[in-house]
Amino acid sequence: MSENNGIYDESQIQVLEGLEAVRKRPGMYIGSTSLRGLHHLVYEIVDNSIDEALAGFCHNINIIIHKDNSVSISDDGRGMPVGIHHKMGIPTVEVIMTVLHAGGKFGGSGYKVSGGLHGVGASVVNALSETCEVIVKNEGHIWRQSFARGKTASAFEKLGDTDEHGTQINFKPDVQIFESIEFEYDTLSQRIRELAFLNKGIKINFVDERSDKHELFHYEGGIKSFVSYLNRNKEPLFKEPIYIEGHREDYAVEIAMQYNDGYVENLFSFANNIDTVEGGTHLAGFKSALTRVLNDYARKFGFIKENDKNLSGDDIREGLTAVISIKLSNPQFEGQTKTKLGNSEVRGIVDNIVGEKISNYLEEDPELGKVIIDKSLIAARAREAAKKARELTRRKSVLESTTLPGKLADCSSKDPSECEIYIVEGDSAGGSAKQGRNRKFQAILPLRGKIMNVEKQRIDKILNSEMIRAMITAFGAGISQDFNLEKIRYHRIIIMTDADVDGAHIRTLLLTFFYRYMKELVDKGHVFIAQPPLFKVAKGKKEIYCYTEDELANAIAELGGKDNNTNIQRYKGLGEMNPEQLWETTMDPERRILLKATVEDAREADEIFTILMGDKVEPRREFIQQNADNVKNLDV
Repeated sequence: MSENNGIYDESQIQVLEGLEAVRKRPGMYIGSTSLRGLHHLVYEIVDNSIDEALAGFCHNINIIIHKDNSVSISDDGRGMPVGIHHKMGIPTVEVIMTVLHAGGKFGGSGYKVSGGLHGVGASVVNALSETCEVIVKNEGHIWRQSFARGKTASAFEKLGDTDEHGTQINFKPDVQIFESIEFEYDTLSQRIRELAFLNKGIKINFVDERSDKHELFHYEGGIKSFVSYLNRNKEPLFKEPIYIEGHREDYAVEIAMQYNDGYVENLFSFANNIDTVEGGTHLAGFKSALTRVLNDYARKFGFIKENDKNLSGDDIREGLTAVISIKLSNPQFEGQTKTKLGNSEVRGIVDNIVGEKISNYLEEDPELGKVIIDKSLIAARAREAAKKARELTRRKSVLESTTLPGKLADCSSKDPSECEIYIVEGDSAGGSAKQGRNRKFQAILPLRGKIMNVEKQRIDKILNSEMIRAMITAFGAGISQDFNLEKIRYHRIIIMTDADVDGAHIRTLLLTFFYRYMKELVDKGHVFIAQPPLFKVAKGKKEIYCYTEDELANAIAELGGKDNNTNIQRYKGLGEMNPEQLWETTMDPERRILLKATVEDAREADEIFTILMGDKVEPRREFIQQNADNVKNLDV
């Protein structure tokens, strides 16, 4: 401001030409420049091919990650238009690749249904790529054009003749933009599999030349196969998922659902293939219809007596896995992350279709109806028991020692934003933590032994656990549907366990509990895992704490190599550290290492917790074998 005396005039208004705006602020277009943003480039191009499939013109998509982390995506759709654009006076392919908001998804004539929201996909990928090449097969010819960092690098040229049709885009992410350009196969394959489920019959071939991995995703059963896949590590209550399909004007609704013997509902909703993680009107319509129809059925056939209360929606959805997918021409998205469907008319449409089709299912298969109602009635009884247990938990004082497995040492501050609570394994470590902590903002709650595996219990049984009640009371925010993040007493909940098999098991039990019954804690980033050191290396007066085997090797080298004067201590547990060491290495905010527990994908989290904490041994063994390099000290 001082350089121009505070003057604010037209000279300070900067106009970014072409795709410069994307390169200047990539996060506005792809969310971030982290791995999530990197993978988003692939999704943007694949979504264009999927839109061709939704329009009925594409049946095969090929995705290849090359050894240099460049990517090729091709389809057998109509191929980009190859003529000169009537307004821009340049080839239409060049317009699509270099002009923001240029696409066939705005006027309604190019695509009736589209997953793309803004028509920015191809141009944004081009802008954020070191190199990008488009090959189009259309009008009997093969055409090609190349770009570099969003700018045209070659003319649009005809390469030869062909009877084929489709589009291929080859791009290499720009190292000047992204923190890393190393694509993760598993992350991409999960989304690709999802798209194959949501678009029945399409074939998506995925190849990773870096590791020779190769998968063909093709599901004739569509979302019915999706539900079977989601329930594959659970015990379904009936063999075939229920499948509903219905059309109203420009709306196509598909729903697949199946109950399992678990206690958690898993509902996944999509609009034009977009994962509506915040739900919306299509999910609301499904829930209201299911609750109404099952209560009517239960009363009609005497499962619920005249003076009994109706089953609640929570009772009816216990153990339900369902996928709700709607395709519509003009989706309206809202919510903080634009992943909530807001079209008001959709609720009634879905409610109507689900109500009619579910009623028919139950009428035709009374045994199926009995299985679902029996499950719901047991859930209702458990809910009443849980309500009494919750009321008991609310009445207990935080400092009433009978509710705690080890005495809660609270902090003096009453400001939740500066407070943190350590969930500590064992009395010995708890004692050191209490002595070593900063009493102003750090609270300590020691746990004696392992908490209950909540994956195998209903909430009424969970609330009978003394250790779980202690955590609920200490946190102050309630549990399950009563959970209220605004009442939380600590903004950081830190799991601090030994770096051994038992410690890993306790961490997994705690994370399972938080994810299943205090999910907002995890979603909003309030759960952390402490990282105590594994070793202390001392030589002379110098001491170095090491958190990994690599750090140990580096520390020994830094101290001049291993000899008789080198003392290496391996910490088997937190209890081996005195209070000063525990503070210095694991609790001091200036020096400690904390890992934030995050959930990138709800389906993946549900699957992992089911595998690790469920009853089936074989999926757990397979998971551990596949993840042996990434998972340490996992208790089976």
